[in-house]
Amino acid sequence: MRERRWSSDRTGTAEAGPVSADEETPPGGAAPPGEDPGKERIEDRGDLENKARNLVLRMLTHSPRTRAQLERSLHRREYPDEVVEAVLNGLDEAGLIDDAAFAQAWVSSRQYSRHLSRRALTQELRTRGVEEETVREAVSEVSDEDEQDGARALARKSLRSSRTKEKEARIRRALGVLGRKGYPGGLSYRIVREELEQEGLEADPDDPGL
Repeated sequence: MRERRWSSDRTGTAEAGPVSADEETPPGGAAPPGEDPGKERIEDRGDLENKARNLVLRMLTHSPRTRAQLERSLHRREYPDEVVEAVLNGLDEAGLIDDAAFAQAWVSSRQYSRHLSRRALTQELRTRGVEEETVREAVSEVSDEDEQDGARALARKSLRSSRTKEKEARIRRALGVLGRKGYPGGLSYRIVREELEQEGLEADPDDPGL
């Protein structure tokens, strides 16, 4: 194969010839003489880690998050794996990421404010990337009594808001509410029946059992 060489014609144009390896220029330009070509890459990683760290701190200031949630957020923003690992490890060592504390606070808050069952709390923590052992430890803080009290509060609220409906419709609605919160069928039926009985006693002042 015949080589093509640079040559000038009368109009000053040139034909392209082969370029030697010595003449190739790396992307971004050659490193300045005497400087380590890897220095720029090190500085770039340092900048990325600072940006990732600041982002994580802002997220934690806004609301508590698990390590898995933070990791997913950084990966969605296309931070390299090594940057994500370094940043999260550092914050973990500093005590700013604590999945056990997160799980305990989550269970306490959601069980009290939303009356979620242990089953529902377990599922929520799993979807947030909390390890199984940590999930079990946190959910174990919810006693059987807590579980029943939560189911009773939900059933009572549902039945109270449906007093104008037929009894069968009220039962279906209350059972549906408890089912969506993760309560098992046996417990749900018992609680709804007991609440209806209580409602019946209150509604009939001539009942000798009052």
